[in-house]
Amino acid sequence: MNAPTEPFTPSSDLARPSVSDAVVGHEASSLFIRKPNPDDGWGIYELVKSCPPLDVNSAYAYLLLATQFRDSCAVAMNEEGTIVGFVSGYVKSNAPDTYFLWQVAVGEKARGTGMARRLAEAILTRPEMRDVHHLETTITPDNQASWALFRRLAERWQAPLNSREYFSTDQLGGEHDPENLVRIGPFQTDRI
Repeated sequence: MNAPTEPFTPSSDLARPSVSDAVVGHEASSLFIRKPNPDDGWGIYELVKSCPPLDVNSAYAYLLLATQFRDSCAVAMNEEGTIVGFVSGYVKSNAPDTYFLWQVAVGEKARGTGMARRLAEAILTRPEMRDVHHLETTITPDNQASWALFRRLAERWQAPLNSREYFSTDQLGGEHDPENLVRIGPFQTDRI
């Protein structure tokens, strides 16, 4: 018996312009939030490189995220078409009610605008995320900006936030701070 297969989507179709999930008003200009496409891979890579202390993955990894995981990722672009924000993640196969947010990058000029929150909420309010009621991520103990973001999300969504050590320094090769697993939820996506 043959298992049903997903229809093949050529890369050229993924590169077609898409409607923005949101247009975010900004003092100097508008920012557009949408699903990424293959043309965004290099811009995402460059953005992440400009956002220490984020771990920078290969340009190939960002191309995969922009194509294979595009439904669970988002980019924010300014009017000139420059990527100024990016969120990557996926719905966990063993917990389909949980979105794992892998990486958040916000360029220097877009910081302080609520961009990270808007990117996460743009993803979680997509129709394909209607069954998601928990968000997970990992954060190093000293990353105060990330802790503040996820505490604000939990408060805004009126959902509990819990954390525990997830990866130890030894598990990460001895040269990386430990990562805590942070879980927000349950929440209702129709209230985000």
